[in-house]
Amino acid sequence: MQYHRIEVAVKLDMSLGESPVWSVARQTLYWADINYGHVYAWRPQEGGAPTRIELDEKVGCVALDEAGLVVAAASGILRLPENGEPERLAANPEWERAGQGNRFNDGRCDAAGRLWVGTIDADETSPSAALYCLDKGELTQRLSGIGISNGLAFSPDRRWLYHTDSLTRRILRYPFDVVSGALGKAETWVDLEMQGLPGVPDGAAVDSEGGYWSALYGGGRIVRFSPAGKLVAEHEVPCLHPTMVAFGGSDLSTLYITTATQHLDATGKARWPFAGSLLQLKTGLRGLAEPGFSA
Repeated sequence: MQYHRIEVAVKLDMSLGESPVWSVARQTLYWADINYGHVYAWRPQEGGAPTRIELDEKVGCVALDEAGLVVAAASGILRLPENGEPERLAANPEWERAGQGNRFNDGRCDAAGRLWVGTIDADETSPSAALYCLDKGELTQRLSGIGISNGLAFSPDRRWLYHTDSLTRRILRYPFDVVSGALGKAETWVDLEMQGLPGVPDGAAVDSEGGYWSALYGGGRIVRFSPAGKLVAEHEVPCLHPTMVAFGGSDLSTLYITTATQHLDATGKARWPFAGSLLQLKTGLRGLAEPGFSA
């Protein structure tokens, strides 16, 4: 195992920190606390505390938008302009169908500006969730039979879409056509059981060399896989539940890590005092500039 110094970037007490995304243009990191419906913004070069927007529902993920941000909240996808009122872009069909059913979870934009976002089974046990794509104002289901949609990322050459159902502990990859948005046949790319890794694959990011970084929720570590799916790096995290990673900073070489306190009792919180904070790791590798929503 490789050990690097992971530091606290911002001390917080988040319940379920998730979906960090770095804006190169704004030199700002955004992320969410899903359970509290909070969206954070932080400029590390300025230091100090992050700013926070409070929504009245859970927020699964955050994406960049020219006018501000796009968030996939429990009930639907919203545009949050820097100035002005939120705009609803699409309803969550799984939420409305059940009254309060499966909320939106992990997601990100592809290089063409489409927003890909998945849902999570309300009980986190059954394959009732799906993966959707918001393109030209239309939300369409692209995959189904999912328990917890997670780990969405794209290879630097745009040829592959990575995705996981966390309940399966397997990371899949799909041939991807960025022009049409078409997906090919899935293949099992990484099997955590076969790799002898703990936890479940949660949020992810891809670096400029094509390495896939995955946060292992319940596994207390961040792992990196080569484009061939080989485990090439493993970093212990000072908390049991890292949730997602994102490259940021002026040179895109700082890996920011969101974490969670949910599922920790008082003993667990005492053992993992940095749980719920935003962490950072100097990787020596560069990430990729995150595309924004424009579809």
